[in-house]
Amino acid sequence: RSNVALSVVKQFISGLESHVKDRNQFKNCLLPCAPTQTEGSRSDNTCFVFPFSQSQSLVKLSVGPTNLCFTFCCFSVGTFGTDFPQLIINQFKWLDKLLDSQDLVKKLMQLVSDSPVPIQHDIITSLPEILEDSQQSEVARELSCLLKQGRRLTVPILDALSHLDLDAGLMVRQSAMTIVPSVKLEDLPVVVKFILHNVKAADAVEVVSDLRKNLDLSSCDLPLKVLSFQKKVKSQVQASSSMSQVTTSQNCVKLLFDAIKLTVRLQKEVSEAWIKAIENSTSVSDHKVLDLMVLLLIHSTNTKYRKQAEKLLKSKVRLGCMPEQLMQNAFQNHSLVIRDFFPSILAVAQTFLHSGHPAVVSFGSCMYKQAFAAFDSYCQQEVVTALVTHVCSGNETELDVSLNVLTDLAVLHTSRMMRYTTFVKTILDSTQKLHPCQIRKLFCILSTLAFSQRQEGSCIQDDMHMVIRKWLSSTVPNHRQMGIIGAVTMIGSVALKSSLERPELDSERDCSLSFQLSNLLDLVGFCCEQTPEVLALYYDEFANLIEKQKGNLDLQLLVCYTSLVEDFPSDFVVDLSPTVDGSFLFPVKSLYNLDEDETQGAIAINLLPLVSQSIVAGVTGGMNSQSKRVVSPLCLSPCFRLLRFYTAEQNSGSLEEIDALLGCPLYLTNLEVEGKLDSLSKQEREFLCSLLFYALNWFREVVNAFCQQQDAEMKGKVLTRLQNITELQNVLGKCLATTPGYVPPPATFDSEALEAVSSTSAVGPVRKKTGKGKSLIVLQVAILVLPFTFQIATQREAENPLAKLQNYRLYFRELDLEVFTMLTCGLLTKSVLDTEMHTEFCEVVQLGPAELCFLLDDLCWKLEHMLTPSSTRRVPFLKASTDIGFSHLCQRSPKEVAVCVVKLLKPLCNHMENMHDYFQAVIQNRGAEGEPGVNIQEHMLMSSCYQQLLLTFRSLFAWNGFSQSENTDLLRSALQVLAGRLKPGEKEFLLLEDLISESFHYLLNFQQSVPNFHCAFMLTQLLITIAGKPMAGWKKEKIASLAKQFLCQSWVRPSGDREKGSQFNSALHTLLCIYLEHTDNILKAIEEISSVGVPELVNSAKDGCSSTYPTLTRQTFLIFFRVMMAQLESSVKSIPAGKPSDSSEKLLRWNIAVRNFHILINLVKVRLLFFLILPSCSQQSPYGRLFVEAFLKLAMPLLDYSFKKHRDDVQSLLKTLQLSTRQLHHMCGHSKIHQDIGLTSHVPLLKKSLEQFVYRVKAMLAFNRCQEAFWMGVLKNRDLQGEEILSQASGGSGSDEEDSAESPAEVPPLGLRGCNSLHRRGSGG
Repeated sequence: RSNVALSVVKQFISGLESHVKDRNQFKNCLLPCAPTQTEGSRSDNTCFVFPFSQSQSLVKLSVGPTNLCFTFCCFSVGTFGTDFPQLIINQFKWLDKLLDSQDLVKKLMQLVSDSPVPIQHDIITSLPEILEDSQQSEVARELSCLLKQGRRLTVPILDALSHLDLDAGLMVRQSAMTIVPSVKLEDLPVVVKFILHNVKAADAVEVVSDLRKNLDLSSCDLPLKVLSFQKKVKSQVQASSSMSQVTTSQNCVKLLFDAIKLTVRLQKEVSEAWIKAIENSTSVSDHKVLDLMVLLLIHSTNTKYRKQAEKLLKSKVRLGCMPEQLMQNAFQNHSLVIRDFFPSILAVAQTFLHSGHPAVVSFGSCMYKQAFAAFDSYCQQEVVTALVTHVCSGNETELDVSLNVLTDLAVLHTSRMMRYTTFVKTILDSTQKLHPCQIRKLFCILSTLAFSQRQEGSCIQDDMHMVIRKWLSSTVPNHRQMGIIGAVTMIGSVALKSSLERPELDSERDCSLSFQLSNLLDLVGFCCEQTPEVLALYYDEFANLIEKQKGNLDLQLLVCYTSLVEDFPSDFVVDLSPTVDGSFLFPVKSLYNLDEDETQGAIAINLLPLVSQSIVAGVTGGMNSQSKRVVSPLCLSPCFRLLRFYTAEQNSGSLEEIDALLGCPLYLTNLEVEGKLDSLSKQEREFLCSLLFYALNWFREVVNAFCQQQDAEMKGKVLTRLQNITELQNVLGKCLATTPGYVPPPATFDSEALEAVSSTSAVGPVRKKTGKGKSLIVLQVAILVLPFTFQIATQREAENPLAKLQNYRLYFRELDLEVFTMLTCGLLTKSVLDTEMHTEFCEVVQLGPAELCFLLDDLCWKLEHMLTPSSTRRVPFLKASTDIGFSHLCQRSPKEVAVCVVKLLKPLCNHMENMHDYFQAVIQNRGAEGEPGVNIQEHMLMSSCYQQLLLTFRSLFAWNGFSQSENTDLLRSALQVLAGRLKPGEKEFLLLEDLISESFHYLLNFQQSVPNFHCAFMLTQLLITIAGKPMAGWKKEKIASLAKQFLCQSWVRPSGDREKGSQFNSALHTLLCIYLEHTDNILKAIEEISSVGVPELVNSAKDGCSSTYPTLTRQTFLIFFRVMMAQLESSVKSIPAGKPSDSSEKLLRWNIAVRNFHILINLVKVRLLFFLILPSCSQQSPYGRLFVEAFLKLAMPLLDYSFKKHRDDVQSLLKTLQLSTRQLHHMCGHSKIHQDIGLTSHVPLLKKSLEQFVYRVKAMLAFNRCQEAFWMGVLKNRDLQGEEILSQASGGSGSDEEDSAESPAEVPPLGLRGCNSLHRRGSGG
């Protein structure tokens, strides 16, 4: 029978072979011919059931029986065409049984190596459906080798591998990873999908890190760059080809991120791995566009990791690892992918705008701008809507940033922004929340859109005109000032040369613009005529407009419609004459004339008569409605500011036409007020104060105007004007001291300033009284907030104390940043000035100590306002009220201010070195002569200069903008100046860390010359700022040594008194914290102070101090005590928890810590220190509790494992701690007796910790099988001095209780006896 079957099979095969020689018949045999039969109809002899419910071909049906097996791989493709190989391969899929599967696989792999690429592709993709399970690993290894050999079969190989059950999956994945850098862009999505497919959690971070390292999207940017270049050279044919490549490239990148998105969504370990891989990258150069896009992808896809991705992105931006340029590359080169993350982009940008870090805020604003530029109209509308929402929210940070972004969009994308003017106009409904600087920005945006080339801007013009007319017609001062600001901003947009010189504008529109300008100027001028404050604001706004739009305004057009520039000479300048007609409160006298040799044609500022006129007008109710424009001294400085900007604009920066105003005198009165002020009436004193304020503000504006003139004579006059300012401030201080409640005339005229004036006038500055015979110095410098005073440090006289001019800072005109170029002038000490100033002209033009102090004081104010670190204030977006007096400064960015100060570093270093030499000479003279006669006034003045110099350096280098990568070059420039002072030479090629080290050494040299404790404190903080984070070990050691040196130094004023006061205490607190935080052994440092310094203080005289630490006195003991307790508690938390393998080193550290804790806790027993510590018990108690809690958490596990090896050490440690806990228990009793509310609130938590300590020690003994060593007793309630509280005394139980809390001999063997009294809740208190 078998022979018959074989012959039948042979006959069937032979017939089939002859049958399929025909092309069509062969094709019919390969195509499906019969449906799959169900189980119910299956016949054992005739039918077969195949998987996947497919119709089977004749060939497939023929090879189905187990005894039939043959192959058709021998047929030639050339004979039958390209469709047949795939049909032939399909016949081998899902066969129930193969007689020789190994031979089949071998032939298939041989065909792969010999066949054309299309057939290779078909065979490889069909392998998972042909192979048996036992063959998959072997074939996978062969495919991996094939993958490394060529790139043409990457996609089919990976597709096949992804469907195989791989035992050596890691090897295959590594093979795929190696081809990532060189694979074709269109194959990259498949490769990445394969690598991330079914990645295990244990390997996820490693796999993703390798993939991130090998995956580079820069190759995708090349077609876009080529297209951009071809567009520039206008190559249309090539540009069309490149455009197709760009589209293909972007589609491939989109498919790549679709693959990543799929794995992120389905496999949580992949999201974690991406976040971890990006987080582990620390170098700036390691970060890629891919990182930003993946974080946005995770944020938009996986809600569980959204916050984590956002937090990581913010951290990277703050550290400078994600610069804005990287984000710009992502938006410009991959907008098709980024578009899918648009909701996440809006959410992240909104969150970033709330940050206090300028780099993060800037990054968020840049995201808005890039999204608007790269996406479609829907996204643009959403961006504008989000920004308008930020503006209307009222949050200062969001408001300022959003207005800045809208301004940039209006300037850079005017035509696109025109579509969304309706949204921007809605901000006009929320102007009550905006301060003047923000009003300027808003109208700048609207004006840019309104006066663009498009006709659509006319509707905005109408709305702006209506709003401005409404505000100008209002009687509310705030509305009128907003109207002035908006009108001037709008006028500036109309008068731009670019707007008036466009050839495409027709004459009709040109006339329309001119007509609008004329009407607007007439309206503003009419509204300002009768109100000096509004007119002064008008002058200031016009001056700011000319300064901002240098060279871009058609000034001739503006002057045709207004006589603003002509107002000054007619209103405020008169011919100089010996007598002045009129009746005034004081006789008129010409003062401060620098041009006395020029008698012919001399002029003077008619100040005193104008002040008298304004006072009379105020008393009589002002001028009637028929009068012309009012002339008020309020407008003197603003009008001159407008005149000088207009003149400089017309004459290329030269002020020769108005240089007579620099040296001309003022009509004042005799200012020798010594002994005369008390005899004057209140009206006369207030008149004199107002006169001095006007004169000072005039000199300030004169200095602003002429400070940059290079002529030697003019420069000398400017320096003389600085001297006049310091002299007038002395006189003004004396006058204000005798005029309580006086409100000066305003110097800034926006709405905020007026509100500040009205609020101040309700109370007014109050005169301080001083005792007789005392000589007081106005030198008030805050320590933790940057302190600055407008009053130079001078000696007060007992009968006529000077007022604090810093209280009147808002009533002085603002100095421009350009004024500080005067710091380049040299410094002469007061002694030289006294002997030679009146004889040598060269001495007059030198910058004296008083003038230096004045300039440095104002510079410190400005830096504090613009460059304060985010830890103390949000910068650069400050609250509106803090902008008063800085309106000109706020129109600059923090970076512009930093650039100006960096340019001043060389003269500032010169002044620092001069201060160093001066105080070194003072110290040497004092040592040589014993007690020389120190000029106290000069010494305090120089000390103030020294301190302000240190503050200037610290404010600059503490600016957190230096953390941004775009400001690295600026930081290098600043550090090169400092490093070059120490070692002159080439510093351009030094690394940033080397520059920091050189600068650190340079500043460290000033430690020997600091004149007071405030300067010492500021120098220490400056060194910490320069050292940066993370701080090198040697720098940390230097700072600790320096802080200790200052703590061990006796600080005495020139008068002989020891330094003291709240400011000194605050600085001492911070400096002591710095010392303990930077020392290498904090426990040793605390022990040294508590065991050496404190006993020396106890044994000293009543007004004495510690000889080792002279800053430790009875007045400062509480500061030392609090800091040591806090730092001790903090330091023990840094000791790792105990482990079985720990050595005795940790036990030694805990022994020292417990000993220090015992010393500090028991200082209250010292009678001399009892009343000093008593007020701090409420603070001592929580520190004690926290120490005990840290001991329980970290030290007790160590004792568990150390008890058997170091029994004596453990027992000693517990005994010492038991004595301390006993004292803490006494504090609880003290709180009950004295009803100390502050201390009582801490008692429950403290008692709980002490009780936990008892049971934890018992558990430790049980762990070491020493339960018998634990014995529980009862502790009597005592006060802080150890005296028993009699109301709780018990005669019956006293035999088993402790009789003395101070006797260590009564402590049980393990020191546990005194701790368990907490169980006696009825007697504990």
